Amino acid sequence: MPSVSDLGVWKTPCEPAPRLAERLGLRAGDLWIKRDDWLGLGGGGNKLRKLEHLCGEAVAAGATTLVTTGAAQSNYARLTAASARRLGLDVVLVLHAGSGTGNLTLDAVFGAEIVWDGDPEEIAARRPGAAVLPYGGSSAVGARGYVTCAEEILEQVPGVQHVVVGVGSGGTMAGLVAGLGAGRVLGVDTGAVSDPVERVSGFVTELGVSAEGLRMRLDQVGPGYELLTDAARQAISDAGRLEGLVLDPVYTAKAMAGLAAAVRDGDIKPGEKTVFVHTGGLPGLFGHPLAAELATLVMP
Repeated sequence: MPSVSDLGVWKTPCEPAPRLAERLGLRAGDLWIKRDDWLGLGGGGNKLRKLEHLCGEAVAAGATTLVTTGAAQSNYARLTAASARRLGLDVVLVLHAGSGTGNLTLDAVFGAEIVWDGDPEEIAARRPGAAVLPYGGSSAVGARGYVTCAEEILEQVPGVQHVVVGVGSGGTMAGLVAGLGAGRVLGVDTGAVSDPVERVSGFVTELGVSAEGLRMRLDQVGPGYELLTDAARQAISDAGRLEGLVLDPVYTAKAMAGLAAAVRDGDIKPGEKTVFVHTGGLPGLFGHPLAAELATLVMP
């Protein structure tokens, strides 16, 4: 089974963000950024914490090929490809039709075999030694990686009252809830799945923890998954200009917009220690139409 050093850089820093805190309406010492974008393999991001456990399980079962699925700009698919190569495995990514560069460029760098709009189970059935990893890496097994992250946060920011995270396929929030309790974790739905509350609750229950009192904002999805909202656009600008922090338009920008909304409506108050979990996604920014738009602002 792979060790943690095979797939990531542990543990990630938790950095203060005083100027961004004040912009959001908090006090300068209230906000910390948990830098899971610093998990280094394959362009980094939160999915490596899940893949540590999922790949470990697959390798222990004798897998020689990893098969998984996601959107064309899936951060998880990109990191599955990188993890497979680090472990000496083959990899097949079953992606939904889409466009752009970003993550697809890195999928090609890692030599992943791409199948468009296929069935991962059928593909795996035709390949001896293939293991299918769940969508988004989200399962009770994958969520264990964020129980570990919760332990790091408790050590780094004693007395933390709120931990804010974007919700895609649900495993990241579930692991944090299992480690911190439902009352301390605020999830911000990004529109990746149709049933985010049910998915997170199910994973939390599988981890042996109560999901009662689960906190999730559903008001930041906007017109749909991968579609930029005005609030997310403002979050990207604020984080970049005030802290040199890069957010992606699909997940972390919507999560930061959710944090801003939570402060405005009093769910998070000045004086309350708050950690924002930065789940990565930088390559996805360069595969999004926003990248070309921003570049035109500075081109001669």
